[in-house]
Amino acid sequence: MIGLLILVHISGLPVTIMEPDGALYAGIAKHMVQHHDYLNLFVDGQDWLDKPHFPFWMAALSYQLLGFTSFAYKLPAFLFLMLGVVYTYRFAKDLYGEQVARWSVCILLTAEHLVISSTDVRAEPYLTGLIIASVYHLYKRQLLPGALFAAFAVMTKGPFALVPIGFALIGQFVFTKQWKELFHIRWLIVVVLIGVFITPELYALYQQFDAHPEKVVFGQTGVSGIRFFFWDSQFGRFMNSGPIKGNGDPSFFLHTVLWAFLPWSIFLYVAVITFIRKGRQAREYYCISGALTTFLLFSLSKFQLPHYLNIIFPFFSILTAQYILSIRKEKGFRITQYAIMVIIAIAIPCLWALYRPQINFMAIILIGVVIGVFIWLPLQGIAKVFFRTCLASVVLNLFLNGLFYPDVLRYQSGSEVAFYANENLKGGAVGMYRAHSYALEYYLDAPWLMYDTLPPGPSLIYTTPQYKDSLIAQGHQCRVIQTFSHFPVTRLDGQFVNFNTRESAVDKRLLVLVDFF
Repeated sequence: MIGLLILVHISGLPVTIMEPDGALYAGIAKHMVQHHDYLNLFVDGQDWLDKPHFPFWMAALSYQLLGFTSFAYKLPAFLFLMLGVVYTYRFAKDLYGEQVARWSVCILLTAEHLVISSTDVRAEPYLTGLIIASVYHLYKRQLLPGALFAAFAVMTKGPFALVPIGFALIGQFVFTKQWKELFHIRWLIVVVLIGVFITPELYALYQQFDAHPEKVVFGQTGVSGIRFFFWDSQFGRFMNSGPIKGNGDPSFFLHTVLWAFLPWSIFLYVAVITFIRKGRQAREYYCISGALTTFLLFSLSKFQLPHYLNIIFPFFSILTAQYILSIRKEKGFRITQYAIMVIIAIAIPCLWALYRPQINFMAIILIGVVIGVFIWLPLQGIAKVFFRTCLASVVLNLFLNGLFYPDVLRYQSGSEVAFYANENLKGGAVGMYRAHSYALEYYLDAPWLMYDTLPPGPSLIYTTPQYKDSLIAQGHQCRVIQTFSHFPVTRLDGQFVNFNTRESAVDKRLLVLVDFF
């Protein structure tokens, strides 16, 4: 079963990288490799100060080995996610035994937003693996690997990555009244080691920003990259006092987890409530402390996105598996999970009929095989319900990765323009005129340019119909090479998903020859 669940995650690796964030990050790492510059982060030729370097270094290494492809960008994130699977298993096995460990891994691999994150890759797959790996090694008092994984997590998202790691340990020591352990000198050693291990990040930030106070960043000069890393990108965002601001809702993650942790979210809530009610009888407090502290801080923050929760899914998975296996009367579990399976069974054909994706026979065959296994699963009792839930998740995500997302991404005009240009206009530079696409930057095998005004002479540009018309009005000769459908694919809505109304929801982007005589 675990191998099949891993295969579902692998099925998302070849899918075209989604805009905006995934394609943006892929392009940053591509710039590193093309310019042999692994210290400076650039976006559209400008200094970029938002995220630390570690995921970009990993993607750049993958590019060196595999080239600039969707698979190469996503592979390192997938490997770190699998690292998280391994450490979730090891941690759960140490705490609760073999069966809880196996079921924890199954829950983790089927948590819906974790599957999505293997298709729409950002920083979270890295963090999911690094955080649970650090917690496991520190739990085992293995300070060097624990500090190293923690440092990698800090170089992925900033110092807030230490929150679930630190509070998993602090909660354990406080609730079990291990006061001497809480203040042991080994934790000071860990802090020092983390400080040493993050020096590559600090050096890169210093070289790009602190050593060049004349650079304009966030509309001002004298910006310190090191200060941003330690304060503005983390505490500044949390208190909404930094250069990048947000507008959060304290209840956001309470309802987000309902779909993000499907098909297990109901029993996650039950597991957490039961744990709190019977807390004094608990075997350990690592998972509840690391998960709920991070959950609370995210809820209080002004910056809230669904994928933020992924980093605590290993803790959630262990809590949920341990609770499910402790259930004596399985009726409630059976009714709840079969209700979720029925919803999935209804949702897939309804989405198919509503959206009408192009046919992928391999995906359909795989889905048919999994449905056959679902029907003839030779298990009984709670195990049968559990593994049928896993198989329902497999069917859902094979449908999404094999049929739905590949078709939706035909409407991501930037990548489609790049694929067309690579095939039909080999080597021809493409300028972006009053229209922008990070996917075009990443996938184009030729130079790309950014135009505010067109240079004299012939140009090949990516633009909108409106700006093409404005160029004609200015006296330019324009010939449309190809027209592409355009929709922001990470913000799907009912009008787009509905086949009958999609055309009214879709914009157009053009590949235009300008002033060619």
